[in-house]
Amino acid sequence: MNKGTLKSKKRYDLIDSIRGFAVINMVAFHALYDIFIIYGDGSAFTNSFFAVWERFICVSFIIISGVSFNFSNHTVRNGIIVSLCGFAVTAVTAIAIPSQVVWFGILNLLGISMLICSALKDLFNAIPTVVGAILSFMLYAVTYGVPTGYIGFLGIPIIELPSFLYEYKYLSFLGFRSYDFVSSDYFSIIPWLFMFVFGIFLWRIIKKIKWEKYFYFKIPILNVIGRYSLIIYLLHQPVIMLIMTIIYGY
Repeated sequence: MNKGTLKSKKRYDLIDSIRGFAVINMVAFHALYDIFIIYGDGSAFTNSFFAVWERFICVSFIIISGVSFNFSNHTVRNGIIVSLCGFAVTAVTAIAIPSQVVWFGILNLLGISMLICSALKDLFNAIPTVVGAILSFMLYAVTYGVPTGYIGFLGIPIIELPSFLYEYKYLSFLGFRSYDFVSSDYFSIIPWLFMFVFGIFLWRIIKKIKWEKYFYFKIPILNVIGRYSLIIYLLHQPVIMLIMTIIYGY
């Protein structure tokens, strides 16, 4: 068996396919966002379906990124690259569409999560797999409301946090979102880092129960899209905006 064949067999293609499905959803969502928010009156996006759809897409990307963290031998390098891509998105949106500027979007979150988790690898290895999965999910659930000012459980407020934590924009990236902070794509370290960590432990559970053999399955079109997800993420909005400009004439 040659090295190329061995490498192919070791790749968990279903993860790329799931990521590809998330990418298709993301592109469709952003196309509708541009139509209704940027070029329309935004009324259609008041429907709760869009909020659920957006959350599904984002959670999918974060969990898949956490799962994929287990396979990389260059987590620090990847974290830096993804972070720089996030800063590039901020720069481009600030120049091209200031009203929709992205401050600490999902790429920044994923990049920083990779760097933080790279530093914590030894700790994660010392934590029992199931305990790590439960603990990370519970931390996510409890801190879900931090960006809006409280500790609770999956959107149910229990303890209001001190208001002084939300007075400074520079703390917004941590999760203490100031009242004058505006971003069209915002994923703070708290609570989303914990969902990334949950993805890391989720894959370890899958391996523990010997389900990883099912992840060699490939859905060809989705697999290709998933393997180029970062490039598609960086290019899809400019392409959509170009099409919208041609259609709407401005």
